[in-house]
Amino acid sequence: MHCNSCVAKVKTALGPFAKKVTVTLNPPTASLSHANATIDEINRALAQAGDYKATTVDIPTVDTEALPRTWLATYQPLLIIVAYILGVSILIELGQPSFDESRWMNHFMAGFFLVFSFFKMLNIQAFASSYAMYDLLAIRFKAYGYIYPFIELGLGIAYLISYNPITTNTLTLIVMTFSSLGVIKAVLDKQKIRCACLGTVFNLPMSTVTIIEDLLMAAMALWMLI
Repeated sequence: MHCNSCVAKVKTALGPFAKKVTVTLNPPTASLSHANATIDEINRALAQAGDYKATTVDIPTVDTEALPRTWLATYQPLLIIVAYILGVSILIELGQPSFDESRWMNHFMAGFFLVFSFFKMLNIQAFASSYAMYDLLAIRFKAYGYIYPFIELGLGIAYLISYNPITTNTLTLIVMTFSSLGVIKAVLDKQKIRCACLGTVFNLPMSTVTIIEDLLMAAMALWMLI
């Protein structure tokens, strides 16, 4: 191509073969977006427009999946969900005559278990498989992975209706402390596995964030027992 007239001819010839055609004079290149033709078909069309010939150029692509993500981007789903639960539980207390810490924790823990069990139940089979990769009991008895979401659901309902606080908090303390042991082991062993805390809907890596999540719930249950 030697002039703008050539650019126009080439662009017109290539127009039917792509959703978008970009032609430049210097350097003499043509870029086709969403092309629907082979290089031979393109060259036949160019030959009718003039003495032009196209060749393919390999353009290296960037694997966006391999690019490192920031901590905030990685845990954004978890942070948003926890913020929602925290916000709702605080708003409930603001509507009361006085702010009661125990009642607030009751509502927060109810929301935590109900929401987290919901995400696990969206694909309980996939959750059970992921959970069996690090939970100490699920490793030995895979059926526990199918039972665990219902344990969380039961605890969520128990906190919501304030059922037998001593029993509910004792069970929570046992379940969450035991759950944290498998998480701690996986983190110390530097296992590159998915955290199943929100089921398999989100791709969250196993990390100290998961440890904090489990131990925080255990600590809140212990505080309400004291």
